[in-house]
Parts: sequence; structure tokens; C-alpha cells
Amino acid sequence: MKNKLNISIAILSFYCILLMLFRIKYTNSFFYLFLVWNLFLAYIPFWISKFIKYKMYAENSNIKLFLLLFAWLLFLPNAPYIITDLVHLHQGKLIPYWFDLLLISSFAVNGMLLFFISINDIHKIIKQKFSSKKAWISTTTIFFLCGFGIYLGRFLRWNSWDILQKPQLLIYDISMRIINPIDHPKTWGVTIGFGLFFSISFYIFNTLLTQSIKTKNDI
Repeated sequence: MKNKLNISIAILSFYCILLMLFRIKYTNSFFYLFLVWNLFLAYIPFWISKFIKYKMYAENSNIKLFLLLFAWLLFLPNAPYIITDLVHLHQGKLIPYWFDLLLISSFAVNGMLLFFISINDIHKIIKQKFSSKKAWISTTTIFFLCGFGIYLGRFLRWNSWDILQKPQLLIYDISMRIINPIDHPKTWGVTIGFGLFFSISFYIFNTLLTQSIKTKNDI
């Protein structure tokens, strides 16, 4: 089941690249090429969670595990962030509107699947180490942090690596919105809205995945 899911993700990514190449060839425009970069960023937390699951988790190094989880959390919002690339959708004359909608939607769905698979891996680790309750509390908290991360990226144009390049400015922007939440309604609207959307969607994803595995074992 897990291998089939990973293969399906790879096929979807290949499909996205084919759509991109077709658009570039058809329009001679590289306008949406940033989607490829965003998809690459979405793969980073996916790869980190897989490494933790199959390699790092077996080791008893809490420091290394903490550093990997920090890096994972830092890049995680990049996966669902692709949804917001729909803001770039506009009616043009180079190619039909529906094609660009298909293009962005394909990349967005790819990013969301990578997001949920990665979250599911970490969710299982927390569940095994602690409890199911703590796993759900942790993942739900992470969803709202990702919602906040999407706001920082889409509206304030911060990137994951800015925590190393411009830490003081980044911390200032974050602290201002925490200290004065009433002055920043958009911040918390985006954070809560996406946080709830991710939480509900992941619950559905997790339920379907669990039922699928259970059905396979019963056969």
C-alpha cells in the first residue's frame, strides 16, 4: 500500500512536469515555472519525514531527531503553500484558461498529498512514542503553524531559509502579530482558516488510509 502510494505520487509529479513542458512549448513562456520550484520545496519535508521514519527513528539520538524535526517543520508549509498559487491564475490569450487551471491544480494536489503523507509519517512516530491523543494534538497544532507559515510566505513574502538569512526581521514580523493580534485580522483569518482546512482534510485522509490498510489485512 505504502509503495503504491509513493509510486502514485511520483507519477503525479511526472504528469505535472509534462503539463509544464507542454505549456512552455505551446506558449514560449516560462511564467509558471516557479511551480516546479515550489513542488521541489514540497518534496523536502516529504524526504525528511521518510528519512526519520526509516533511518533516524531507529537511532537513539534525540539531538539529531530534534534537528531533523525542526528542519521538517521549517519546510513543511511549502507543501500546502502551492494551493495559494491559484492567485496567479488569470485569463490570457496564450493558452486556454482551463489548461492553466488544470496545471496549477495538479501541482497543488501533488503538494497536498506530499503534505499529508509526510504529516502521517510523523503522526505515527508520535503515536508510537507517546499516545494517539498526543499525536492528534501535535499534528493539529502543526496544521495551524502551517497556516501561519502560509500567511508569512504568501502575504509577507518570507521564505523558509530567511530564518537563517534575516532572523531578526522575521522574528519581528511574527512577534508583532502575536503581541497585537487585533491589528492583524488577515494573519489570523488565514492561519485559522487553513489550519481548520488542513485538520479536517487530514482526518479524512488518515481515515481512508487506515480503512484501506485494514481492508487489505482482512482479505
